[in-house]
Amino acid sequence: MISVTELRNGTKVEMDGGLWECLEYSHLKMGRGGAKVVTKFRNMESGSIVDRTFNSGEKLQDIYVEGKTMQYLYKDGQDFVFMDLETYDQVHLPGRLVGDAAKFMKENTEVEVQMYGDKPLKITLPNQVILKIVQTDPGVRGDTVSGGTKPATLETGAVVQVPLFVEQETNVKVDTRTGEYLSRA
Repeated sequence: MISVTELRNGTKVEMDGGLWECLEYSHLKMGRGGAKVVTKFRNMESGSIVDRTFNSGEKLQDIYVEGKTMQYLYKDGQDFVFMDLETYDQVHLPGRLVGDAAKFMKENTEVEVQMYGDKPLKITLPNQVILKIVQTDPGVRGDTVSGGTKPATLETGAVVQVPLFVEQETNVKVDTRTGEYLSRA
């Protein structure tokens, strides 16, 4: 058990029968009353966000979330199939759990899956991935880095803005957190 005054961004707790991650917190000291802790939590299973206010003496059950490195194998209908790199077990994860990460995952990409017991909660991609451009408008002589951008479709189906000089079949480095082009690879 942890006191609500010990909450920090990223702290994971169990409350109201669900698993929650603290997104924001602030301590409020009232003039006459006791201190309050105002928080914003995200449900780790459904993704919903709630605001909660606690008295400073309240306690919450903290949980241990383990990060496992897994390799993405293929998509099976709405599910994504991953392989645990330690046990070589295959795990089917629903598309809602993978979410926007699917835009930057190609086969054999290693990801970190956060697990609570045997239950997967969240997928974290590497900060940068290298993907091939499969479709974009052709570059024109004289196009430079600062000349502007154009849309490019990657091998995973994601569309990113790239500089005008980048051509089709080029490998590019993309930031998975923002979806931005970083450089040619």
